[in-house]
Amino acid sequence: MSDVDPIIGSWYRNQETGNDFEVVALDEDAQTIEIQYFDGEVEELDLDDWYDLAIEAIETPEDDTGPFDRIGADDLDYEEDDMAEEDKEFSDEDDLLADRDED
Repeated sequence: MSDVDPIIGSWYRNQETGNDFEVVALDEDAQTIEIQYFDGEVEELDLDDWYDLAIEAIETPEDDTGPFDRIGADDLDYEEDDMAEEDKEFSDEDDLLADRDED
């Protein structure tokens, strides 16, 4: 039913279920496709099964972090020095009080 080819890193919607997912791996030798749903669930499909589904290509979701538990600054490869001063969190109460005393 589908003439959409699977491309790693691209997002798709199963038109029958409404589920959005990303293609995360292709195994040409085994003729399988690994997909990850927005909620993090991973599924492997045979290439023939892929083309039997009603699939449409969609834009990458604006917030595509759905499969991840909790994303913090440490997970995004940011260095503390890269962050704006006002975005830094205080590490302890003394820092908070010291900044307050300067005002």
